[in-house]
Amino acid sequence: MSIEKPAKTRVRRSPEASRENILAAAEALLTRTGPQALKLADVAAEAGVANATVLHHFGSIDGVQAALMDHMIAQLAAGVLEAGEHETDPAAAREAATRRLFDVFETRGAARLAAWLVLTDEASRLTTVRQAVQSVVATRVKPSGLSQEDAEDLVLLSVVLAMGVGLFGRPLAALIGKPEERARDLALDFLLGLKEERGV
Repeated sequence: MSIEKPAKTRVRRSPEASRENILAAAEALLTRTGPQALKLADVAAEAGVANATVLHHFGSIDGVQAALMDHMIAQLAAGVLEAGEHETDPAAAREAATRRLFDVFETRGAARLAAWLVLTDEASRLTTVRQAVQSVVATRVKPSGLSQEDAEDLVLLSVVLAMGVGLFGRPLAALIGKPEERARDLALDFLLGLKEERGV
C-alpha cells in the first residue's frame, strides 16, 4: 500500500511579488551562507519556485546577484536617509546615519556580495549606486555646505570603510588579538571625527 504525498499548492503571485519573493530568498541565503550559495537551484528552492521562474525574472543567477545588490543599495540609501531623521542634534543624526551604513555592510552580507560582484566582473551592473550616492549627497551631506565633490568624496570614503569593515574587520581584528568590533569602532571614530571637523 503506497502513501500519496499531498500535492504542493502553487502560489500565484504578480510579477513584482514574484521578483520580490526571489530577491528575499536570495538575501536570506546570502545572509546565512554568503554569495557562493547564490546558485540558481538554491535560490529557487529557497523561494519555493521552479528554476525557470528565476530565469524568467532575472535571466541568470548573475542577474539575481546584480538585482539583489541593486535592491540592497536602494534599501541602504533609504535607511541612511531615514536614520537620524527625527534627531534634533545634527551630530546625533550624522552618527545614526553612519552607524546604519556600517550595520548594513557588516550584518547583512552586502559587503560580501559587493566584493563577489567585483571579483566576477559584474560590478558594472550595479545601476543604483550612482543614484544612491547622489541621493545621500543631496539630502544628507551637501546641505551642510560642502561642495559637490567633497560631499561625494565623503560618501565614497564612508562606503569604502564600511565595506572594508564588513569584509575584513572582525577576522583581521581577531587575528591580531583585538576585540572583534575594534575595526568598526576605529572606522566610525575616524569618519565621525572627519565629519565633525568638516562640519557635516
